[in-house]
Amino acid sequence: MEFAGDAIADTAVPAVAGAFTPAQVVAYLDRFIVGQHKAKRAVAIALRNRWRRQRVEGNLRNEITPNNILMIGPTGVGKTEIARRLAALAGAPFVKVEASKFTEVGYVGRDVESMVRDLAEAAISLVRSERLESVREPARRAAQDRLLDVLLPPGSGDGQPAGEADEGARERVRRRLRAKLEAGEFDERIVELDLPQNRMPLLEVFTPQGGMEEMGMNLGSVFGNMFPQRTKRRKVKVREALRILEQEEAGKLVDNEDVTNEAIRRAEELGIIFIDELDKVAGREGKGGPDVSREGVQRDLLPVVEGTTVSTKHGAVRTDHVLFIAAGAFHVAKPGDLISELQGRFPIRVELDSLDADDFVRILTEPQNALVKQYTALLETEGVKVEFVPEAIRRIAEVANEVNSRAENIGARRLHTVMTVLLDDILFAVPDEQIREVVITPERVETRLRSILQDDNLSRYVL
Repeated sequence: MEFAGDAIADTAVPAVAGAFTPAQVVAYLDRFIVGQHKAKRAVAIALRNRWRRQRVEGNLRNEITPNNILMIGPTGVGKTEIARRLAALAGAPFVKVEASKFTEVGYVGRDVESMVRDLAEAAISLVRSERLESVREPARRAAQDRLLDVLLPPGSGDGQPAGEADEGARERVRRRLRAKLEAGEFDERIVELDLPQNRMPLLEVFTPQGGMEEMGMNLGSVFGNMFPQRTKRRKVKVREALRILEQEEAGKLVDNEDVTNEAIRRAEELGIIFIDELDKVAGREGKGGPDVSREGVQRDLLPVVEGTTVSTKHGAVRTDHVLFIAAGAFHVAKPGDLISELQGRFPIRVELDSLDADDFVRILTEPQNALVKQYTALLETEGVKVEFVPEAIRRIAEVANEVNSRAENIGARRLHTVMTVLLDDILFAVPDEQIREVVITPERVETRLRSILQDDNLSRYVL
């Protein structure tokens, strides 16, 4: 399936992205991830259901909650990438956390509600970036005006009001200077500017729920004008001054309260939280010791996944409509080892397939961001043309699959190690040696990767 004009970008606008059909979402994910169609279908339906919910009228809309997803599969098969690409397509705030890093309330460490605070921060960053981008042109214009005032100070030399003729001449000079400024002719000139110093330090506040969490209370905002903005005169190049002033002017044009309100709305309505390594907190019943703490983490997860209100420094965030995608290998523990209440919070279960050599061949060549394309593009920047013979790509895939079978199976991540070893000498030699063209043949693959296949101790090649 092709998109109209192939126009879907990684940072699609949420209102547009939500209108994609499940088939279109799967087609988009196919551009980056090989296989795993069941998982792609599940997340595509979840994304479409969000759009459908927004069109439901009345109080019933608030009663419709997302069906959270549990992905089961070994590492390196695409679990995280599916969730990350889905969030990018939807323009949704996205955070990835590891369940094994959380501790039960009452123990030292991060509590489960911290992932909601992280989601709020991700939403703030996302919305602020969009707002800053929307005011880039007026901010750049204002920054140029300030720089022109430095290059051509206003007012006449004797302090008397200038006449209309002088003002007209002055405006013509400013226009010429602006044209040169935009053309980069002043980039290397040094100017003196009064630039704001770093903000006041943040307060770390002890909270019963989160331990020592950085609440980010800026002293300047708490005490208002008691701590006025301090400036420092600095000498900088015009290019750097323009960048600093543009950021400063853009900040003036963005309404922080509007950013916060929109960010909280997006976190609540569009947010996606990916909980990895859920199997690490699954313990078999009847065991003591560490399993007690694991069960405590599971019980702390329950209200957050089911729907609760979490206090953040930006305001309260409700999790009723946040989409939770959990994942785990479940080699030792099984999904049934999770407490029954938590199992019920993830009604959709999908199993991801393990990868073999045929999958590795496709991963190396088919995705939009395939490794072969990445290394080809990297070396093209040095004027080196790299060509991979199809038989060589097949052998690379076979080596990666063989190493995975002998050492720890880390899925497609093994390809990064194999490709790095294969191209190590070229990446080091360029550009000192006059290399203009490289052909990767099966013979070269055998020669360069022989050390991996013959070394019984594969620890140095494990990511």
